[in-house]
Amino acid sequence: MAHYTQAEQGKRHASHVIFGFPRRYAADEVELALPDVAAARTLMGAALQPLDSALAERHAQLAPLLSTELDSDALLARCADVIRIGYARLARRHGSFSAEFHAYHNEEHILDIFSGRISRLIAANGVSALGLRDWCVLDMFAACHDLRQREEPMYEAGVGANERASIEETFRLLDACGFSRESDAELYLALDLTISGSTFDARPPPGGAAFNAAELVQSGGALAAKLAQKLDKHRPGWRDEERLVHAHKLALVAADLDTANVAEPFNRFAASAENLCLEREMLCHRNLDDGESAQPVLGFLTDGQDRFFFDLHRFSSELGRQAFGSAKEENAARLKSLSLGLRARIAMRGKPENGRQVLNAYGETVAGLVQA
Repeated sequence: MAHYTQAEQGKRHASHVIFGFPRRYAADEVELALPDVAAARTLMGAALQPLDSALAERHAQLAPLLSTELDSDALLARCADVIRIGYARLARRHGSFSAEFHAYHNEEHILDIFSGRISRLIAANGVSALGLRDWCVLDMFAACHDLRQREEPMYEAGVGANERASIEETFRLLDACGFSRESDAELYLALDLTISGSTFDARPPPGGAAFNAAELVQSGGALAAKLAQKLDKHRPGWRDEERLVHAHKLALVAADLDTANVAEPFNRFAASAENLCLEREMLCHRNLDDGESAQPVLGFLTDGQDRFFFDLHRFSSELGRQAFGSAKEENAARLKSLSLGLRARIAMRGKPENGRQVLNAYGETVAGLVQA
């Protein structure tokens, strides 16, 4: 086996780097502690069972495609290893096995996309809508696109630092699970573009002021909608590269999966908004029992949600629209009622003392709408 220096490896794998920004995110303690499935199982034990069940269900869903790909069982096994390890790493960093819990970006978010939304995509469009390796890309995207959540914000080609770090870790994870950057190049390329496209407005504020990425959750939609323009600028001629064109198609589908909380049953949609709010306040170092949290929480759960749902969010792919479009429309009227109802409840009770009071009022308003 040939041995390469780090610089030689960078040149050797340059073809997998779409936008050409520096690769600078080293493995952290969690990545080093969870290098394989055995370590993931040791950490999580029975807590890995929901994912194992979802993986078995996915294998059954993909059964009609298994004859279309050489060594398809081996492909799915490697894919499952990536997903299990990614799931455990996110659980250890920011989920149920972490001291730095993120209310939204934890291992449950992986299950929401992997088990719930991709299954809905298959049900709505048919498993033959994409190839076996395409479904593998989307499954691994679900597990890997949010692996890193605490990187210092940095804007390069519209791709956020968290996403760039997640891409690098994903590449190392694929390597460790038996994928090849040569023979599986299209998988690396597609994961690079799908994870890049999941960035939510990574721009710094005007004037270069310091900022917290959590404040930008609702300032712009997913980068996927602008990926074609970014590729035109940073990868001229990409439309003549079949693999890149196909990766772009998958990136649009992946973005729809990531933002399809707008199409969840209304109580789940409302809960996802609350979790995003909790995570945002935590990352902004605001205590929900302090007065300074009242207006940010109220703004997020009213104007912020309305702006994202009605102005910023658009399904980017036809597959996404088919699977989630009608359910989003069903949530629209209820979201308007939720925002109006929360404002009315707050106005009736007087100015809230803190964010926790706003969240309590939000929960009461949601309960009333769900029961109606």
